[in-house]
Amino acid sequence: QVQLVESGGGLVQAGGSLRLSCAASGRPFSSYAMAWFRQAPGKEREFVAAISWGGVNRNYADSVKGRFRISRDNAKNTVYLQMNSLKPEDTAIYYCTAGPRSSWSGKSKSVYDYWGQGTQVTVSS
Repeated sequence: QVQLVESGGGLVQAGGSLRLSCAASGRPFSSYAMAWFRQAPGKEREFVAAISWGGVNRNYADSVKGRFRISRDNAKNTVYLQMNSLKPEDTAIYYCTAGPRSSWSGKSKSVYDYWGQGTQVTVSS
């Protein structure tokens, strides 16, 4: 089992930045690929970014490429999402998730096993 706790969400103006954190506990953190998904009201949960177990490989949704950066610190059992140039359409609940090492290359939520409770990000125009 892996427990995931997100933090760092909040209210920010368009063009601003936020950094989300996700602290993991339980089984060895480096055993998992990690990802962020988001869900806006009335919409499906969608892929945002993923990172391989060693932090070498990254995968991004087209909508956030060049604005968001995912990273991880295996010594701290933490994954981060740096979000820059935020837009109102980035408003959503952001979820951290852990999955098998191979899952970083895909964008489907079905391959991920463990989920956090989410943190709200609101971008005002």
